[in-house]
Amino acid sequence: MIIKITSSTDISAFDIVQNLFPDKSKDFVININETDITLVKEIKPGIDSKDLEKLAGSIVDTLSTEFYTHCVVGIGTTVVGIKDLAKSFKEAQVALEVGKVFDTERTIISYDNLGIARLVYQLPTTLCDMFLKEVFKRGSIESLDQETLFTIQKFFENNLNVSETSRKLFVHRNTLVYRLEKIKKITGLDLREFEDAIVFKVALMVKKYLSSTPTKF
Repeated sequence: MIIKITSSTDISAFDIVQNLFPDKSKDFVININETDITLVKEIKPGIDSKDLEKLAGSIVDTLSTEFYTHCVVGIGTTVVGIKDLAKSFKEAQVALEVGKVFDTERTIISYDNLGIARLVYQLPTTLCDMFLKEVFKRGSIESLDQETLFTIQKFFENNLNVSETSRKLFVHRNTLVYRLEKIKKITGLDLREFEDAIVFKVALMVKKYLSSTPTKF
């Protein structure tokens, strides 16, 4: 795990994390730089990514509630033996970078659960540009206003369910249908159709990725 401190503090986060994992023969806490701390944690067989996220959550909660220090945690995959630690460390770095681009609200990002975001993050920018031009050949994504983009986000969050989305947006069902028709007219994509929704979702992620210019490892 990489624990990245995101708020300035006089408290030594390194000492706090070290105190949380006192067994120095099994767990190793290493200070990388002023903001980054690495935790190499020995885990028992059967521990899955949800258990590791709970553990990371306890670190985030301790630092924020008791010491008013905010952080984000990137989690690499489980490895067997020291020789693969570098791989897990790199994955934790990628998890933090991908999270910074695609999911700024989350404080715990696991490499195992990055999904499509990891794929998008690894694409060459020229390919991304080409993809956006092909998807939005009828009308640019820039022509969609903030209200429309917010509607799309809520529609995706509610699994393309028109009734549920209109309820969450506090608008009449017909109003939402009208907005979806407007999106279809501009982009040629009907978000009520699963295939079109996937293309649009990936396109939004690609656009976010291109506008972020993230650090590559």
